[in-house]
Amino acid sequence: MDIIEFIRALAALAVTLGLIGLAAWAMRKYGPDAIGRVIAARQDRRLRIVESLALDPTRRLVVVSLDGEERMVLLGDGKLLDWVPRPRPVVELPAPASEPVA
Repeated sequence: MDIIEFIRALAALAVTLGLIGLAAWAMRKYGPDAIGRVIAARQDRRLRIVESLALDPTRRLVVVSLDGEERMVLLGDGKLLDWVPRPRPVVELPAPASEPVA
């Protein structure tokens, strides 16, 4: 192998690795997450994820807001495990007024 061919192969390797790095950077900046952020910026969406927490590699706890009402969802193994409604405040009704006995 001639020295010129060796330098040419190293240059081709450097260009290839540079293009892979550039593609990785572009995907982080302009990839699916960036598209999701643009869509989430719209305020007329009914459904949105408020918060997400990974419990372990197979399960995730997600707080979802639907029409202003928040729900907690436990996801795992590709299926919905639980749908927990947010507790509603207890509304106390006033006691009925007793009528005087004549």
